[in-house]
Amino acid sequence: MRNPLRILLVDDHAVVRAGFKTLLENQGDLSVVAEADSGEAACRAFVEHAPDLVIMDLSMPGAGGLEAIRRIVSRASDARVLVFSMHEDTLFVEQALQAGARGYIGKSSAPTVLVEAVRQIASGNLYIDPDIAQRLAFQKTKGNDSPFRALSTREFEIARLLAEGLSVNAIANRLALSYKTVANYATQIKSKLDVDTGAELTRLAIRHGIVKA
Repeated sequence: MRNPLRILLVDDHAVVRAGFKTLLENQGDLSVVAEADSGEAACRAFVEHAPDLVIMDLSMPGAGGLEAIRRIVSRASDARVLVFSMHEDTLFVEQALQAGARGYIGKSSAPTVLVEAVRQIASGNLYIDPDIAQRLAFQKTKGNDSPFRALSTREFEIARLLAEGLSVNAIANRLALSYKTVANYATQIKSKLDVDTGAELTRLAIRHGIVKA
């Protein structure tokens, strides 16, 4: 009998993790060897447990899912990360893939989709939820309709935190960066998005579905 696939499950809601764990382990050949409720905890658990695959939420306290993906992939370029998120906008999908994720599905997906995605990524394939993949394809034909697409993954994450009202100092602490580095990023972001103030950035982010009003 083959050894079960070892999975790190990352979501800030314990009830959600419990449901996912039951679904996965009922398959017989999948095992959740560790859980984490933040981006920082996910990175520590990845180092400690060396899982075969990571299932990662994006919206969590602390560094968040995008930053966690970036850190994990920078440590292990062959890391297999599947994003399982409530954010189904193509912009989040693109940013997650740029950060190094191997797959992306929405939390509205059927349970069978999660299991299929895990198996595909474990086999070395990429997997994107068919509905999301269709929207991605449509987006490419329609062209770039969001100024946020001009941002790198790091810029996007900092822009999102700024739009949520965090200060430069708070973002620096959260992402383990210097104040000066985040301040420079903030200036670049505002220039790329053609906004002058934090309030304008927040309004723009709300309009494009990056943060909620």
